Amino acid sequence: MTFNSTVLQGKKALVTGGTQGIGAAVARQLVGMGAQVIAAGLPPAEGWKEDTPVSAAGVRVTELNVSDPQSVSQLFTGVEELDILVNCAGIIRRGAEHNLDVFEQVIAVNLTGTMRVCSAARALLARRGGAIVNLASMLSFFGGALVPAYSASKGGIAQLTRSLALAYAAEGIRVNAVAPGWIATPLTQALQDDTERSRALLERTPLGRWGQPEDVAQVAAFLCTPAASFMTGTIVPVDGGYLVA
Repeated sequence: MTFNSTVLQGKKALVTGGTQGIGAAVARQLVGMGAQVIAAGLPPAEGWKEDTPVSAAGVRVTELNVSDPQSVSQLFTGVEELDILVNCAGIIRRGAEHNLDVFEQVIAVNLTGTMRVCSAARALLARRGGAIVNLASMLSFFGGALVPAYSASKGGIAQLTRSLALAYAAEGIRVNAVAPGWIATPLTQALQDDTERSRALLERTPLGRWGQPEDVAQVAAFLCTPAASFMTGTIVPVDGGYLVA
């Protein structure tokens, strides 16, 4: 355990996209630091299972579609207190994103969905001087020929984070983002399975390995602690050095 297990004792957290990948790792990390966590996301095709990636004491799993205003409203109807919001909900549609319908779908989830949840959580977070952490990406800094929508959405997340940091500061809400590099999750499985592409990515990554969801989760959790109390508007790369290589 990198952090004291009581540093977030009594804190209430919501993690969107919290049922798999980086989001699930963030939910587990926050629980391990004493927080009570709602892990919200879309169920897999086969429905929820007892052994979801966030099955743990202190985690409540619930359904959420961030691109659906009614779904977001319904979730927040049952939330009375909130200290931490981590926005991990996101999709990618490699190769198909040049289709405008697909482009709009990706933007609706990754960018508009993040703004929708931030807006819904704002009043609750203001009551308790809360923290928001958004999920940016290496593609907040670079383009991606096969993923124009994902790249645009993650560039937007960086600017949204900076803008909300300014807008929410007077209410005592800090807004930061983490920008993962190449992390071994279901979202990057196709790249992991492509031997040549994976080799090229690792050759450029100074630390020479795929990141793990926990690598990102620990930095996201740090941004929610008192140790980061003078940080807002930052985009923190968690990339094994990829950005500077």
